[in-house]
Amino acid sequence: MTTAEFPFPPTSPDKAIEQMRRIRDDRPMTQVQYAHGGKVWAIHRHGAIRQMLEDRRFVRKPFATGEMEVPYPVQFPDFLKTTMQFADPPEHTRLRRLVAKAFTLRRVELLRGRTRAFAEDLLDAMERKGPPADLVQDYTLQVPIQVLSELLGVPAADRAKFTTWSQVMLSTNGLSEQELAEHGAALYTYLVELIAARRAEPADDLLSALAAAQEADDSLTDDEILPIAMLLLVAGFDNTANFATQGVLALLRNPDQLQVLLADIDGAAAKLPDEILRHGGFAVGRDVEGSAGLVPFVATEDVEIDGQLVRAGECVMADISTANHDEHVFEQPERFDITRSPNPHLTLSHGLHHCLGAPLARMEMQVIISSLFRRLPTLKLAGEEGYATDFLTGGLNRLPVTW
Repeated sequence: MTTAEFPFPPTSPDKAIEQMRRIRDDRPMTQVQYAHGGKVWAIHRHGAIRQMLEDRRFVRKPFATGEMEVPYPVQFPDFLKTTMQFADPPEHTRLRRLVAKAFTLRRVELLRGRTRAFAEDLLDAMERKGPPADLVQDYTLQVPIQVLSELLGVPAADRAKFTTWSQVMLSTNGLSEQELAEHGAALYTYLVELIAARRAEPADDLLSALAAAQEADDSLTDDEILPIAMLLLVAGFDNTANFATQGVLALLRNPDQLQVLLADIDGAAAKLPDEILRHGGFAVGRDVEGSAGLVPFVATEDVEIDGQLVRAGECVMADISTANHDEHVFEQPERFDITRSPNPHLTLSHGLHHCLGAPLARMEMQVIISSLFRRLPTLKLAGEEGYATDFLTGGLNRLPVTW
């Protein structure tokens, strides 16, 4: 079977929808061979992905230990391989249980007011400067890094250098290996010292809560807290900014949905994040794998999924874009519909690896987009969007707008 059609580079949203439907109807999965030689089963159907994510016979630890290489050309930073994303039960279960004690919905909701304040300050600056503006650099990228700094307890005086280090850690080129190592070491040292300071003098932030998280005689060590903080840089900073930007772009390209939002900003904003996450990269005619598809799994024994045999030792990944447009699950999946309910998309994964930061991502998107359109209801595009080619998480890095 040829694999040239997957992963597909759609030239338009219409072609992407047709291509995804044809692949999904033809087979539950495709074995993809990349140019460097790695092979992976890409699972296309919503139900088949859920089945795989619920099956304990699929694991990730071999990638963390170096026993296996990631089968497609994505270079993960070493710190990511020590996070929950690469762990399996019982280690994963223990870490997730302890982190969940600190990363609560209450803590996220307490951040909502500060998030709104960050958004309003940035919008004030945009209005003072006047149109046109780059929404990414002036707004959607800035809010999440401020929220993340607040969440972790990074002092205001350190936030400029913390932002620089964070962006460098996500960069895939443009700096020498020595420069990357220096910035990485600086961020590592800073977080180590900050964690130690929070153990000595706890504050009302996530690092303090992680340091205090305990169950029976079990607690998180500093060596375990550090990669959790580093993972937040990837999942809670650039990814959130990218999806918020995609949401704005989708609204501006779908005027009927923008009118639904403007008619009831607070009410519509409640459901908006999940439709952005479902529609995701497709909304801008791009193919993205989504967070559940970023890290593959390995079958520990022969497993049949939706009639397809996956043999022990073979790798599988979730084709999130295609599954999120499965017509057996989503009515009119090609339509960007901010009132869609229910919306069981898989962008934040499912089962054991469902994103713990989902409430934070939803809250930030709600605030970023509702604050923007409440302040600038006449917002419109002022040029072509741009996409990052030098960031681990990819996505939009330029969105010219006016009002």
